[in-house]
Amino acid sequence: MATRTPDNADADTDALRQVLAAVSRAWEAGDVDAFVAYYTEGASAILPGFPLLGRAAIRDAMSDAFAGPLKGSRRIHQLHSVRFLNDGEGGGGDTAIAISRSGTALPGETEPAQDRWSMATWVLSRHAGRWLVESYHDCPAAS
Repeated sequence: MATRTPDNADADTDALRQVLAAVSRAWEAGDVDAFVAYYTEGASAILPGFPLLGRAAIRDAMSDAFAGPLKGSRRIHQLHSVRFLNDGEGGGGDTAIAISRSGTALPGETEPAQDRWSMATWVLSRHAGRWLVESYHDCPAAS
């Protein structure tokens, strides 16, 4: 797949920002169903030390996390860059790779602690006009 600059790159980038914002709102609310609504059935999430394969596995892990160590926390995603891919068939290029600087603020914190910032890679694709997460990979950010 080749990189492309779509005619509607600004609108698509804004739509991707909205997905990250919606996922963040669902996290803050502890609403696991709203959180996984932005992930495809076969999505993967690679977190430091372990993979979550499929929306059901992501849902189970986040349900436990929202009820336990992440209860009352919030996730901040600062979009760093977006690259749109051509689907190789001369079509719409409905795949995007987004990179964000992301952090988890625990209850009572205005900002995440330095050691809770990460760099994340998101692979998203458009499904019936709606951007969904196909894959998410998170790793600690450099200090």
